[in-house]
Amino acid sequence: MTRNASDEQGFNSAAARRPGRPSGAARGPQQRGRLLDAALALFARQGIVDTTLGAIAREAGFTPAMVHYYFKTRDQLLDVLIDERFVPLRAALSGPFQDNPDDPVAAIAQLAQRFVQVAADNPWFPSLWVREVISDGGLLRQRMHERFGDAQQKAALSCIARWQKEGRLNAELEPSLVFVSLLGLTILPLATLKLWRDDPVRRNIGGEEIARHAVALLTHGLGPRR
Repeated sequence: MTRNASDEQGFNSAAARRPGRPSGAARGPQQRGRLLDAALALFARQGIVDTTLGAIAREAGFTPAMVHYYFKTRDQLLDVLIDERFVPLRAALSGPFQDNPDDPVAAIAQLAQRFVQVAADNPWFPSLWVREVISDGGLLRQRMHERFGDAQQKAALSCIARWQKEGRLNAELEPSLVFVSLLGLTILPLATLKLWRDDPVRRNIGGEEIARHAVALLTHGLGPRR
């Protein structure tokens, strides 16, 4: 039996399509994005080490072959996440110090608001940050440090020290603890919001209230505002 031209074209197209390869060029970026979203959700929920590519496929509703078409290993997927999802966030969080070189209160207050905005735009961010960045043994922190080093952190600490010498910032502050305090005032409450759903006192608190509280505490302390 012979194939006509139409049959031959269809046969060649099917043969060229590898198992697990997405059908339709337009769907490729969408499927890849869904896999990245699924990976972030699982990493935030159960950690990077305990998340396999198979689990990511199930979370996204795809076959394992589909995941392997885009990402051969979990490490490769993590590198893509760092490049495509974390680098833009990192740039956004470094902006306040660059935008306010001579106004430390504005810079730190703006950074607190950026943390809250980033969390609002990326619901996985607070839990993932707590689990994989500020916790002992966090794999994401390790990979980020390997990729970028600590130059950005040193520059920020140097900026804080300069503000203190210039009399623009409280000289009693410990520069290395400023960011730890800021994270405690923003990321930790954001990461525990779900636990407050049945709390009659805090269940109506959201990102806006957390940002306002953090900025007020940072800029005016505990005393009454004058």
